[in-house]
Amino acid sequence: MSPDVEAVAGARRWLAGRARWRWWEIAFWLAAAASFVLLPSRHLILAEIAILGLFALSLDLLLGYVGIVSLGHAAFFGVGAYAAGLMAKHVGGEPLLGFAVAVFAAATVGLATSFLVLRGADLTRLMVTLGVAMLLGEAANQWSSLTGGADGLQGMTVAPLLGLFEFDLFGRTAYGYALVVLFLCFLIARRIVNSPYGLSLRAIRDNPLRAAALGIAVDRRIVGVYTLAAAMAGAAGALLAQTTAFVSLDVFDFNRSADVLLVLVIGGAGYLYGGLIGAVFFKIAADLLSAQTPQYWHFWIGLILVVLVLAGRDRLGERLSALARRARLTGGAP
Repeated sequence: MSPDVEAVAGARRWLAGRARWRWWEIAFWLAAAASFVLLPSRHLILAEIAILGLFALSLDLLLGYVGIVSLGHAAFFGVGAYAAGLMAKHVGGEPLLGFAVAVFAAATVGLATSFLVLRGADLTRLMVTLGVAMLLGEAANQWSSLTGGADGLQGMTVAPLLGLFEFDLFGRTAYGYALVVLFLCFLIARRIVNSPYGLSLRAIRDNPLRAAALGIAVDRRIVGVYTLAAAMAGAAGALLAQTTAFVSLDVFDFNRSADVLLVLVIGGAGYLYGGLIGAVFFKIAADLLSAQTPQYWHFWIGLILVVLVLAGRDRLGERLSALARRARLTGGAP
């Protein structure tokens, strides 16, 4: 067997090993499915976590695998939300049809704006993505005859999902719908990052010039993953619009882009589960802290972020593991 054939076979085995499901991944999704049955009183916040997790997953494809930092990712979230809302109000309330239109609209906007991030460094991309979100937000504000402007898009009527499951005030259908969409999008993202295409994305993230020298079509791959990330962000926006039956201008707000970036900082970027874990932590922490200190809960979230940055996530995990081992050895004795 020639060296080239051996290298190809080795690469295939390595990719197959990476694509294999680990026990903790199966446990994670089983726990998510079990929460639908075991936590019936928390379906509303669980739906919010699933939507935020999908939004963070879309940004992780850009930040964690291509190295593109975006402060305007809410642009695609907002496009998806308004597309789904307008479909529900003017065309029909069928959720899946509105969802498909929203994903297509967000992907189209992502494709049209992806060429803006092909040039320039991180600071340029930050400003460009932020500018796109601000432009779309102002357009939605000015076009009040269609979007409702500052009053928001009202009068939406969302039909039962598949004609069977109505969206109730307890969030049961909303959480089930959001969880299924999140899982399907995760499968797509997982398949992509554990493929040769995903390896080329990592090569671009690490060194774009070297990747281009190796024959990788850098610009084409950035456009492709940017469009995919926009489509997933639009899916998250569509879920929010359909599960709440309301869309307002804050879907384009800078705070939404900043929050999802914070979620990735908390959970970690570059391994898909970071956005999901960060979304769980962020939403639960925000819910608990806002109940205790409604005016200052942002302070505590910021303090946690500072600790993560200063201590380092890896070093913090090592210290917690060392404390756990010490507690087991001493049997919990002082």
